[in-house]
Amino acid sequence: MTTVIHEIFDMNSSPNSIATTRFVTATVSSLKVSIIIPVKKISGFLLEALPHLQKLDWPSYEIIIVIDDKPKKTAWPKTRFIMSGPMGPAQKRDLGAKHAHGQILAFMDDDAFPMSDWLKQAVRHFRHNRVAAVGGPGVTPPQAGFWEQASGWVSASPLGAGPHTYRFLPQKQRLVDDYPSMNLLIRKLDFIQVGGFDSHYYPGEDTKLCLDLIKLGRKIVYEPKAVVYHHRRPLWWPHLKQHGSFGLHRGFFARKFPQTSARLVYFMPSALVLVIALFLLGGLGWSFLKSISQLSLLIYGGLLVVNSLWIGYASKNIQLVLICLPAVFLTHFWYGIKFLQGFLMK
Repeated sequence: MTTVIHEIFDMNSSPNSIATTRFVTATVSSLKVSIIIPVKKISGFLLEALPHLQKLDWPSYEIIIVIDDKPKKTAWPKTRFIMSGPMGPAQKRDLGAKHAHGQILAFMDDDAFPMSDWLKQAVRHFRHNRVAAVGGPGVTPPQAGFWEQASGWVSASPLGAGPHTYRFLPQKQRLVDDYPSMNLLIRKLDFIQVGGFDSHYYPGEDTKLCLDLIKLGRKIVYEPKAVVYHHRRPLWWPHLKQHGSFGLHRGFFARKFPQTSARLVYFMPSALVLVIALFLLGGLGWSFLKSISQLSLLIYGGLLVVNSLWIGYASKNIQLVLICLPAVFLTHFWYGIKFLQGFLMK
């Protein structure tokens, strides 16, 4: 059996740091992976993904499609269909896990497709027994249309995503404590131990699962080379509707699960909403409050311009400069409103 060099983690380090200590251990190529994709029905996105899933560079894996009703065609290689009836994505993922034969569960959305070395890059981290999960970036497909590309750049830009741009563009390897299930691999034993996804929360069931794994003393690795291409909801309303849903669940989680959700970055869009309200109300008659709101909006406006120029440079598309400036603002504004709603709701 061949051996490989593998990085190990400093268990006393911060969540974002990785130690450089190394050791030699046996290869993990014998691990079987179960790829689980929840769907309502066979869609164009899933038909796009299936050929890519058949070409993965990994010796042993299966594809489990959890679907409402039996499709007309089921004869795809390495693919099983589990009929679930109407239920939420979290419940479908749990159902797929129950039928999985693999030691590693690889969760992916039905509007995503992987690079051929996706599993090779991700599964290698499971050589370390403290690693419970591995997540990789979900990059907007290069062939996506203009409005989908615009949505993707809003999410991938520094002002749009804040410290989470690594979820949308490959960046430095790190440890994380929260990662979306659009590209998330989990050790099946750890998944079972924490009870799987909590279907009471959607979206947000992946945040709850990651928190449960962290409480268990496990580690979650972000691997920039474990890439899937993830389609975006196009501008305008589909994009805003999705991000409003994210804001609603994050606001609720900020109160319910503050360990990973009560962070300043998640409150910033709501602060923008309050500053705008204060500005429109004329500082409630207080001149210093009016001055603070004016200065805050001036700084934010400058950041919007710089962010849009960054998008134009990174995307090599000058049209996105003008589109993404109002798109980032509207995304922040709507997310901020829904975050406040989620934070205050029962």
